[in-house]
Amino acid sequence: MCGIAGMSMKPDRPVDRAALAAMGAAIRHRGPDGSGDYIRDAVGFRHERLAIIDLTTGGQPLYDDGGRALVVNGEIYNYRELKAAMPDATWRTGSDCEPILALYASQGLGFVEALRGMYALALHDPATGRMVLARDPFGIKQLYYAETADGLVFASEPQALVAAGAGTRNPVTGGPLIRPEAVYQSLQLQFTTGAETIFAGVWRLLPGEILVVEAGTIVERRHAAPVLPALRRPMVTPSALRALDGVLEDTVTLHQRSDVPHGLFLSSGIDSAALLTAMARLNDEPVRTYTAAFPSTGVHDERETARALAVAAGARHTEVPITPELFWERLPEICAALDDPVSDYAVVPLFLLAERAARDVKVVLSGIGGDELLAGYRRYRRQMLPRWLGGRSRRPNGPCDGLDLFRQPLAGWRDGIAAAEAAMVGTGYNALQRAQAVDFVDWLPHSVLVGLDRCLMHFGLEGRTPLLDRAVADFAFPLPNGLKLKHGQGKYLLRQWLADANPVAEPFAKKLGFTVPVGEWIAAQGPKLGPLVARMPGVAALCRPDTVAAVFSADGKAHRLLAWRLLFFALWHRAHVERQPMSGGTLACLGG
Repeated sequence: MCGIAGMSMKPDRPVDRAALAAMGAAIRHRGPDGSGDYIRDAVGFRHERLAIIDLTTGGQPLYDDGGRALVVNGEIYNYRELKAAMPDATWRTGSDCEPILALYASQGLGFVEALRGMYALALHDPATGRMVLARDPFGIKQLYYAETADGLVFASEPQALVAAGAGTRNPVTGGPLIRPEAVYQSLQLQFTTGAETIFAGVWRLLPGEILVVEAGTIVERRHAAPVLPALRRPMVTPSALRALDGVLEDTVTLHQRSDVPHGLFLSSGIDSAALLTAMARLNDEPVRTYTAAFPSTGVHDERETARALAVAAGARHTEVPITPELFWERLPEICAALDDPVSDYAVVPLFLLAERAARDVKVVLSGIGGDELLAGYRRYRRQMLPRWLGGRSRRPNGPCDGLDLFRQPLAGWRDGIAAAEAAMVGTGYNALQRAQAVDFVDWLPHSVLVGLDRCLMHFGLEGRTPLLDRAVADFAFPLPNGLKLKHGQGKYLLRQWLADANPVAEPFAKKLGFTVPVGEWIAAQGPKLGPLVARMPGVAALCRPDTVAAVFSADGKAHRLLAWRLLFFALWHRAHVERQPMSGGTLACLGG
């Protein structure tokens, strides 16, 4: 995994070497192991490398005999199988990404269909004059772009585009222009939906999207084949358990391919416990595990369960305590790392776990994706209820509702979710699958996976998600509803597999759920925090100060959630719009 950036210029416009260097500097934390440049004709690439596979000859850009050049942020896990299937090809390196060039040469834009992995990539084909940008079908890796007067620029993070002067500029400050409707959506949802980012003029490639660019202009858009198959797979529990065992072993085997040490983020949940069980079975050496803990708080502490799992698996276990003092000290840095803003409170332990794990390993596996593929969320169970009993996939309201929060009326915060829901009509999915598929459109790629990427890559740590894999999706998504939801619990089949394979996990015991005591910590600061947040430039420009202060003083889950998101946005705006220092802790950054 790495960081990539580049551009395709319009006719008679040279590659902007200064902008290319600025983008590389902005994403250098993603690739501390080396840099590579490519400039030919009117195309320029920059690659910042995090060396994981083929440490000696795997630097990028990669080239083929036809003069094509490739830069990739990601890993292609089935690279050995792909190379074996192309015996006549000549391989210059041992890189997992080199088969992409051979596949493109033989299959054109269909090259993505053979890939099992996570990727955001750019390929230049000088013979045709085109540049190809592509993103993996789950959206595990992100890629952003902006169209300018000089051409098209792209990068792994939007802050790199901003550093290069791309995107719409604020006519007053000269800094990046922020879309108010995106701020509203972020406060309601904790992330933004669709292709347009919070930065005006900066766009995301959507999961599975492919762009073809010629002379700085997009000339073609297409999407890879859907990763969620529209079919039913009738199965009974015994045969499904045997099949699941093989699927898990296969995906964990592939996701452990690495020339550097790897570990696992372990919680008390089903998904990470299943991965630990499979990893312990497949490895001779102890698995390295990392768990967040919240001592002396009112929330459920996962340490005891995670510790028992680690001991049973013979793992080398590390616990990372997160205290209120640590939270207030590090929060500005966390907000600054999330340039595509995601105010999920889970980014706090994720960031701090990544910092600790990066001292030991360069790769860490995560159970992300299990809830979406095997129906773990409570909202999926609500989906199966009749309307008169409250059946629906997502709540239609947000924490801003009923408050006179904004200076000017804002609307449409749920339009992206509604569009995704409408797009499910005619897919052939059943009601449960439609709810799951909606989460694959926005929630997973634009919230969960952005948080994973930014928190880990801030420390040069690669995050892998074995449950977000083509083979896993082909097996799990078509399963009968009864193998996903049963006895009021989600992920039934995975729970049953874990009960047989690792009873210590107690997968059918009632789980208290993962949470972070952010609301508790904010409440402990008392009413002084609200006025500080209210007068921060980003908040003050959009929100009524009295309402903001009242939110921080009020009790209740919705108010505490909104207080957290307002605090996050205030610090995020300071880092990415005001471009102010983020040192000294939260109160110092707020002017307190």
